[in-house]
Amino acid sequence: MSALDRTSGPASAEEAETASLQEVTRLVRQAGLMDAQPVYYTLKIIANLVLLAAGWTLFALIGDSWWQLAVGVYLAVCFGQTDLVGHDAGHRQIFRTRKAGDVIGYLHGNLLTGVSFGWWVSHHTKHHNHPNHLSLDPDVLRRQVIFDAKDRTKRTGTVGRFIVRHQAWMFYVLILMEGLRLHAAGYVAARKGALKRYVAMDLGLLTLHLAVYLTVVFTVLPAGMGIAFVAVHQGVFGFYMGLMFAPNHKGLPVRDGEEEELDWLTRQVITSRNLVPNRVTDFFYGGLNYQIEHHLFPSMPRRNLRRAQPLVKDYLVRNGLPYAEERLLRSYLNVADYLGDVSQEVATLERAEPARGTR
Repeated sequence: MSALDRTSGPASAEEAETASLQEVTRLVRQAGLMDAQPVYYTLKIIANLVLLAAGWTLFALIGDSWWQLAVGVYLAVCFGQTDLVGHDAGHRQIFRTRKAGDVIGYLHGNLLTGVSFGWWVSHHTKHHNHPNHLSLDPDVLRRQVIFDAKDRTKRTGTVGRFIVRHQAWMFYVLILMEGLRLHAAGYVAARKGALKRYVAMDLGLLTLHLAVYLTVVFTVLPAGMGIAFVAVHQGVFGFYMGLMFAPNHKGLPVRDGEEEELDWLTRQVITSRNLVPNRVTDFFYGGLNYQIEHHLFPSMPRRNLRRAQPLVKDYLVRNGLPYAEERLLRSYLNVADYLGDVSQEVATLERAEPARGTR
């Protein structure tokens, strides 16, 4: 069963044309769902900083002990939650002004977790503009797996071909490295000239985080245990971040070529998947489990996405657009199934190529 077969109300072109971004925006604005949530975000940021500080305090108190690996897991989740606050700041969900959002973003991204806020804003904006576009979505381009068999020519090395051949399960192995890739992204972007603002501050805060992090770890722990702590902490952090983003678009239609074929509303809806809502996923996914609503209204405060979900779903289905929504485990199985299907298509094409060459 394909990803589109598991969506609500598949649309014809004529039906989809009746949907209007302006109309659904009017509905959510009338419901007050675009209003700022200063009290919520104040409490959220304070609570998150307390949890993060508690983790590092526990790290200091436990000292030279293999129980630190459990602390590493806890801190990995705290890092993910901290970067979710940075995500919301980048979308101006917390403050409507850019400067205030930047303060929160650089604090939570660069300083507290070592992930470049400047790189992320540029990267993530392109993703929102071109979701699942094979040539324009940076979240597609930066993956070692491929999402369309024609992209097999981009993975010609031995390792790349192995990954593509086994990408249904290799995807979940590779995201263990996502934390390290996120830490390096700001430096890589600066080298390529892709950081456009506050370059010195961005890199300075990243370097400060790295220096303090390594100093603290290897001051408290002996070398072997410190290396094990870093491996667990960064591996779980990457795995958490990868799991957080994996269900949102992967396994849904991909596109290439010109953008004009789809209007903005349709482009966002057919490439996004929600998770069936509950309070647990609301916390761990930070609102990204409402991916359709988030892509339609990126500046909507996280707290309001849950309230917007039934309104948006009803509007889209009534107007003939699909609404992809899955339970948590099923969404990951969908991703694996899709990547496995691409692997099989690649294998079929590669078997056919020598046969054509002998004619």
